[in-house]
Amino acid sequence: MQIRRATLNDIPQIMQAVSEVVPLMQAAGNFQWDHTYPNPQVFTEDIGLRQLWVADMDGDIGGVAAITTEQYPEYAQAGLDISQTAIVVHRLVVSPCYQGRGIAKALLEEAEAEANRRGIKFLRIDTNLQNKSAQALFPKLGYVFAGEIGLEFRPGLRFVCFEKKL
Repeated sequence: MQIRRATLNDIPQIMQAVSEVVPLMQAAGNFQWDHTYPNPQVFTEDIGLRQLWVADMDGDIGGVAAITTEQYPEYAQAGLDISQTAIVVHRLVVSPCYQGRGIAKALLEEAEAEANRRGIKFLRIDTNLQNKSAQALFPKLGYVFAGEIGLEFRPGLRFVCFEKKL
């Protein structure tokens, strides 16, 4: 596995992984994503901003994560100080073909490495309240539960926020 920055050529495989994951998420009661989001446009924007990373599995894309500094204003509902610069992971997905191989962990470790390179002391991530696997993973990697929030652009859904201090 090689963790590297995504290129525009990766988008078809990224979208394939998303299209395979969304039905599994929805079957588990997690409606965080659907057929409209995440989409090629948002991944193209991430690539343009040099904030999209992939887990390259010998030419196949096993997973992807946007490693950003974009914090939603609603993070303050969880008691997070959004005036602090933080590395925030968004759009974390692992292809069902590669689940259980440590890809999410490797992508989150890349986020931590990025924070260290940039001298940023906080890592943050949110996930849908129904995403129990993510909620189990984050504490294993040193993230602490911060609180539950709603997001204006995803009405009716609840999310949980986690933070890791470096």
